[in-house]
Amino acid sequence: MDPTAEPCQNFYQYACGGWLSRHVIPETSSRYNIFDTLRDELEIILKGVLETPEQEDREAFQKAKMLYRSCMNESEEAYFQYMVLIAKMIREDMNMSKDDNFVQEEMRKVMEFETDVANATVPTEERHDVTLLYNKMTVAELQEKFELNGFNWTLFIQNVMSSVNIEISPNEEVVVHGMPYLRELKAVVASYSARDVGSRRDVVWMTREVLGLLFSKALYGMMLEEARWRECVSYVNTNMENAVGALYVRETFAGKSKSMVRDLIEKIREVFIETLDELQWMDEASKGKAREKVTAIREQIGYPDYILEGQNEKLDREYTNLNFSEHEYFQNILQNLQHGAQKSLRKLREKVDQDLWLIGAAVVNAFYSPNRNQIVFPAGILQPPFFSKHQPQALNFGGIGMVIGHEITHGFDDNGRNFDKEGNMFDWWSNFSATHFKEQSRCMIYQYGNYTWELAGGQNVSGINTLGENIADNGGVRQAYKAYLKWVAKEGQEPRLPGLDLTHNQLFFLNFAQVWCGSYRPEYASQSIKTDVHSPLKYRVMGSLQNFEAFSEVFHCKKGTAMHPTEKCRIW
Repeated sequence: MDPTAEPCQNFYQYACGGWLSRHVIPETSSRYNIFDTLRDELEIILKGVLETPEQEDREAFQKAKMLYRSCMNESEEAYFQYMVLIAKMIREDMNMSKDDNFVQEEMRKVMEFETDVANATVPTEERHDVTLLYNKMTVAELQEKFELNGFNWTLFIQNVMSSVNIEISPNEEVVVHGMPYLRELKAVVASYSARDVGSRRDVVWMTREVLGLLFSKALYGMMLEEARWRECVSYVNTNMENAVGALYVRETFAGKSKSMVRDLIEKIREVFIETLDELQWMDEASKGKAREKVTAIREQIGYPDYILEGQNEKLDREYTNLNFSEHEYFQNILQNLQHGAQKSLRKLREKVDQDLWLIGAAVVNAFYSPNRNQIVFPAGILQPPFFSKHQPQALNFGGIGMVIGHEITHGFDDNGRNFDKEGNMFDWWSNFSATHFKEQSRCMIYQYGNYTWELAGGQNVSGINTLGENIADNGGVRQAYKAYLKWVAKEGQEPRLPGLDLTHNQLFFLNFAQVWCGSYRPEYASQSIKTDVHSPLKYRVMGSLQNFEAFSEVFHCKKGTAMHPTEKCRIW
């Protein structure tokens, strides 16, 4: 906290000023926030479990630890030399010269090609409406509309799917998300020969990682590369998320947390349903559909139970086809790429598994899936300051409670609202409610679009690109606070904390703000304001609380102060 700051003028500074003054962005990072500190601590735990050999380890754990050791194997040549070698190998296979001047000239051509492709991309603001991106057609129709200088879509898709023994006919339906892009790309491809496109593709593939390292300093302000062990922990966690998740949960996760979080979800779901009655912009028919959808939301908490069941072979079966070697990291990478691709391709003919987890347990984040109407809270986020069975409920509701409300509200933001309770894209809104939803949204687009970020050179936040997250932030804190008040009415006031002159209602808002404490490098800010769907951390706090009358009441902010503006926006 920064007790010298006036909460009614700048609540973010009041809540986060102390944290910001005590935490310096690591030289390996472009930003540093509460999520990053928790991820750093989580990675230390994972390093410990991945480096601890156990004779009784099940097969999945053995493979995860083997993959980690291969990544850490320092006997392999340096990464850049390795990438150069791969590049030369590819060129040799294609009977191309390995002369340095020739390679430099090729790289200039690659940049021209990538620039042309990038210019064919539709701006983010024009790709915001998911219903306009959903274009279903047959493979034959795709071929007819976008043949791309002789490119055979049918043969390409058939060859890809043949790797998992799936036959594709010209009548197979596909969904094309980027029709304007493909139209522009057609003109780009027509200006290059087939050989040029093929060689550019290979060079782009093999240099992408190297360029990422070279330009991370210029684009994001990072001073140093990440420690090798952190890169390896992240890689293994990404590619073997259930095995690593099981190791993490065994090491740290408190068993009772699942039931406590499930109870919080039900309380906040109940408030969302009750709050619908307050909305004058939504008619009764649409409210009824909204009640059905929020009631149908399925939750996943902590981790899938089977990953801790020693007698259940499901975890080991997930990695049956993976056989890693400690001394062949590159080959291990290729195995993972093939394994992941084939796993995805097989889903085309498989029944949808409603119990499938969207993410691993060792992740500090939370998610909503519109296609599944499902919310996920991995074990990694179920820790302080978000949640603890030992901290006051005001902090739990202000932390993980707000996150729960945020994820639930995503089911009703400008994207999620286009899906029904089963996760199908379906317009369940009346014309009246849909029209007024867009009117309410315009208020929020204008509000956030008028925030300027000095760190990003005074650029304005994109109210359109960040709309979904802003809707979720505003709805999440409102629902969580109302759920906390209901809890207090039933359970009674919590005892005040000694030495802290704050009520528990004030602590709720304080913890809500403090989970968003963080700082950025100017280079990162300049990039993220163009691409991030989230508003800058400061405005995630300020914008949500400026719209919430209850905050001003709790902190006694007079109308007209920065945190209690006359004009307020509300959707949910």
